[in-house]
Amino acid sequence: PGALAGTLAIAFRSIGFIGKLLAEALEEAHKGPIEALQATGAVPFSIFLKGYWPQVKPAFWSIALFRWDINVRESAVLGLVGAGGIGVVLDTALNLFYWNRVATVLISIFAVVVIAEILVTQIRKRII
Repeated sequence: PGALAGTLAIAFRSIGFIGKLLAEALEEAHKGPIEALQATGAVPFSIFLKGYWPQVKPAFWSIALFRWDINVRESAVLGLVGAGGIGVVLDTALNLFYWNRVATVLISIFAVVVIAEILVTQIRKRII
């Protein structure tokens, strides 16, 4: 295991999660604009860009930001099981009973999570 394994684990799970929810959003899109674009002879990319994307864009960004927020939290946990990052530092400090370092790492993780949450909230307000 290592940082690459942890990154791949988070990436595959995120891609699957976002893909599934985006596919559901695409299925629920109103067919009127899509049919109108098809009737004009638009190419598939234009149909997606002008017909589907305006309808699913808020859902996509909401899902992507939600998943990014989860990924920040999961990265610390994956480090505890040997996937690299700050979780390894926390695990080492716990095993060696370096309580000052444990406290510092936990405060750092908490700060990163709070900052990530603030960023996601600000981005969500601007986009959605």
